[in-house]
Amino acid sequence: MIPFIYLASQSPRRRQLLEQLGVRHELLLPNADGDVAEDSEAIEAERPGEAPARYVQRVTGLKLDAAVARRIRRGLPDAPILCSDTTVALGRTIYGKPEDAAHARRMLAELAGRTHRVLTAVALQQGTERSVALSISKVTFAPLSPAQIAAYVDSGEPMGKAGAYGIQGPAAQHVSHLAGSYTGIMGLPLFETARLLRGAGVLRD
Repeated sequence: MIPFIYLASQSPRRRQLLEQLGVRHELLLPNADGDVAEDSEAIEAERPGEAPARYVQRVTGLKLDAAVARRIRRGLPDAPILCSDTTVALGRTIYGKPEDAAHARRMLAELAGRTHRVLTAVALQQGTERSVALSISKVTFAPLSPAQIAAYVDSGEPMGKAGAYGIQGPAAQHVSHLAGSYTGIMGLPLFETARLLRGAGVLRD
């Protein structure tokens, strides 16, 4: 049994979900004291015409590449590294994290009353072996008034979240239908993640 894994994510939700699986983990985050700077904005930059599924898998792979290099650079013990990335898509339009409150309001206004996809890619690196998985869910928002959108944005919750909302927070009251993985929408699909961890010997059946 592998004693622990590294989680290359700053999301407290991903930590919480990984804890639900009973997996011991240590954070492997960028920009530690004395470490080299990493350009997360460049990693998350979209390519013209890139499909959402391709985008989220490519970004997850790049984040995992950076985490693997980070572990080696810091001389940390070898252990599997888990990385994940989530994006929201309406058609082929990708909705990442809002830049500011006005951007968050625009995103939510476009998602209101419509069905969008939430795509979460997961990747696990163990030695030279890498395994990946993709979770795609559909979320339907009820129509939202400008006042409802403004109140939600003013709460500060949309910031730092793909699509400018968190399914585990107050935004859930406006979700009229959900199909797929609730934990995937939160940021770490536990079915797919557990399958990768079992394959690596981290979890047992």
